[in-house]
Amino acid sequence: MPQHVRSVADTDPVWTRVRQDAHALTEEEPALASFLLAAVLNHSRLDDVLCRHLAQKLANQEVSATLLQQVFDEAMSADADIGVACRADIVAVYNRDPACTNYLEPIIYFKGFHALQSYRVAHWLWQKDRRPMALYLQNRISEVFAVDIHPAAQIGRGIMVDHATGLVIGETAVVEDEVSMLHGVTLGGTGKQTGDRHPKVRRGSLIAAGAKILGNIEIGECARIGAGSVVLEDTPAHSTAVGVPAKVVQRGEKHEPAQEMDHMICCEDWQI
Repeated sequence: MPQHVRSVADTDPVWTRVRQDAHALTEEEPALASFLLAAVLNHSRLDDVLCRHLAQKLANQEVSATLLQQVFDEAMSADADIGVACRADIVAVYNRDPACTNYLEPIIYFKGFHALQSYRVAHWLWQKDRRPMALYLQNRISEVFAVDIHPAAQIGRGIMVDHATGLVIGETAVVEDEVSMLHGVTLGGTGKQTGDRHPKVRRGSLIAAGAKILGNIEIGECARIGAGSVVLEDTPAHSTAVGVPAKVVQRGEKHEPAQEMDHMICCEDWQI
């Protein structure tokens, strides 16, 4: 390994794991060796890998991968928190998704991870008042990954978005650290209101597949929302809400649902 690559890898344990996984995969599947060299192993930093890979995913005939890579590079160089959040997201996916067997897979295969990291750049652009480019990225993320996240939304670190297809997060939504969400989740408004109109999802919550959370309401810390539920009112911390409309069926739960990814709700234990 070149010295400049070694020095960076030694101070970035996630990047070290990614490179190890890429080397292992080249031996396991030689047909992917050229792809992995170009996508991962020829780079000295994880940030460079992400910028190139996401730019290639989102490019089209009008806006080239080279131009988009420059935008991604600019954002990640200017705001170190983007890279920190990205690494926390990789670890979250690896720890919570049983289909993920190494640190490399989210980077090269998982579109929920791709959409989330692309949003992070769009959010930086939005904050810098470069709204046309931010909205352009939002549109491309929606077209390519089937995920629609407004660039003004606020999303924390250690987020796991499983499958991701159909995920919608509105303009004034807040998603705090260590949240897990599945496909078909909507964090939306209730109509044509303006201003602060989208949900606030607190740390450690689990939002199951197809759940719709509508309006400026709060999903409390380490709460759990059942699959297909429609949530129109605040959900207390450490509780479970299910149904249409959703009702709280369990309270005072001590577990961390986003980490455990346990979607099973026993009817005999309901405490309405």
